[in-house]
Amino acid sequence: MNIAEDSAKVRFPPPFVYLGFLLLGLAGDRLFALDPLPLSEALRYGLCAGLVIFGAVVTLAAIKLFRAIDTDEKPWRPTTGLAMAGIYRFTRNPMYLGMAATYLGLALALASIGALILFPVLILAIRTQVIAREERYLHAKFGEEYAAYKAQVRRWF
Repeated sequence: MNIAEDSAKVRFPPPFVYLGFLLLGLAGDRLFALDPLPLSEALRYGLCAGLVIFGAVVTLAAIKLFRAIDTDEKPWRPTTGLAMAGIYRFTRNPMYLGMAATYLGLALALASIGALILFPVLILAIRTQVIAREERYLHAKFGEEYAAYKAQVRRWF
């Protein structure tokens, strides 16, 4: 991964961070002999389907908008414009929201208590190591335009 100088300088691809935490949670289930989540299979898969579909729709809508304004969705590449329309009218971080929903859906489908326990740690890691870097970068690059957007739109929902 080649980190551009003009970027948020995120060190790891966020989808891999989500995947890594999910795998760590699954490993924790085995290592600590955690019982599976005590929900019926139908409920787990139903919740999974809803969360994964929501996550995919939100993430793909965000990526589509980034491509429409001709900026790269990768946080280690330069940002050439602010996405403030579409899904970005409701949340400043739809890709991370979508990945979080997908993570929760998969954790439920896999009945992983370990993955659910790690979810707050995952969100903290994304918040401090990815979103905070992006926010500093966007404020430095776009100044008051970004500050005004940030004041109007919530981070998650």
